[in-house]
Amino acid sequence: MARYELLNNVTHKDMRIVTGFGRAFGDEVGMVPAFPTEFAELQREYPIFLRRERDGGQWQAVALLGFEANENLFLREGRWNAGYLPGYVARGPFLIGFQEQTVDGELRKEPVMHVDMEHPRIGAGEGEAVFLPHGGHSPYLEHVITVLRGIRDGAEAGTAMFAAFDELGLIQPMNVELKFDGQHGASLTGLHGIDRERLAALDADALHRLHRSGYLEGAYLMLGSMHNLRRLMAEKQRRLRQQDAAAA
Repeated sequence: MARYELLNNVTHKDMRIVTGFGRAFGDEVGMVPAFPTEFAELQREYPIFLRRERDGGQWQAVALLGFEANENLFLREGRWNAGYLPGYVARGPFLIGFQEQTVDGELRKEPVMHVDMEHPRIGAGEGEAVFLPHGGHSPYLEHVITVLRGIRDGAEAGTAMFAAFDELGLIQPMNVELKFDGQHGASLTGLHGIDRERLAALDADALHRLHRSGYLEGAYLMLGSMHNLRRLMAEKQRRLRQQDAAAA
């Protein structure tokens, strides 16, 4: 169970974070949340879909990592085999919370950084230092702060972007049936994507509104990301051949 603490350079002065990958760190998952602020990077390597949050809530973008709930085809021998690491993974045990603070005599909720003390990446004397010896931010922590800002901004932007897509009828269910070989396949359900034909049929006013809001690029990045399904299928097929060879 998570146990969050407000990060500070006194209590956590010796904290180190293990940056390797594997089952022990919770990396064997089939998808992770994705954010519009990273779509340009994600679409080069990951298929990007949409799905509803529980109980018919808002839309959430996800990056597909595998074809089963606990399958991450980007993991290989303790490495993440991709040029870009999704922000949700790169953030490690950290997240942004809010704390009431008085700013210029006014009580506001200001963003502050928390750390999950039960997270498996918190190393016992190994890994990347969070703070420098005299209390300053380490390069690793500065990177995580940048990642968290992208997640925060992306979550806010995504809510409005996906609502605009939904209003224009651009979101369609994608029930993808895949066949890896004569014996193995997968069925992806509950995922949604951008309807290319409806996007192309939008009138000039709707297209202008999407473009002016910065959402049109996001739609095309999601569409462009679909070619990465072939890459995932190729990796899945490679691993199935390895399993068959080992069994023989």
